[in-house]
Amino acid sequence: MIPETRKVLVIDDNHAVHQDYRKVLESKRDERKLDQMEDILFGETSTNPVEQFCFEIDSAYQGKDGLKLVKESLAAETPYAVAFIDMRMPPGWGGIKTAQEIWKVDRNLPIVICTAYTDHTWGEFVAELPRTELLLILKKPFDNIELKQMAASQSQLRELVELADQSRQGICG
Repeated sequence: MIPETRKVLVIDDNHAVHQDYRKVLESKRDERKLDQMEDILFGETSTNPVEQFCFEIDSAYQGKDGLKLVKESLAAETPYAVAFIDMRMPPGWGGIKTAQEIWKVDRNLPIVICTAYTDHTWGEFVAELPRTELLLILKKPFDNIELKQMAASQSQLRELVELADQSRQGICG
């Protein structure tokens, strides 16, 4: 079985950071197919949830550009599974403003705010971004395992939130 591809949006003004995300999250499809064939041939099964998905990365270098990509993905009915947003992106919107604007058009998108600084408390994040069930904070420089876990778990969270919404609509509709 070929892993499901999940769309990930990275919004960060640092071009090198986008390459870091790609190195960690994108895998070569041919290598994954080979691994799966080995599992079939040798009877081993990969049950690691972090490795069960392929991630496709889209990049934006400012918050407004990221919002545009979110709108385009929704129009194409290919929404993002998770967005990783840098906290500081001068001269444009910061991470909080970007997340607020994205949630206005895609309220189910899990967001990971990435920051190298500790100048905001959790209370400040909650005051500005009350959807804490869809919000995580990732300290830079990030650890590869943390990034993979967040991408996998948050993309699964997206599915669960949408299923819950559909269920509520079925009950209430």
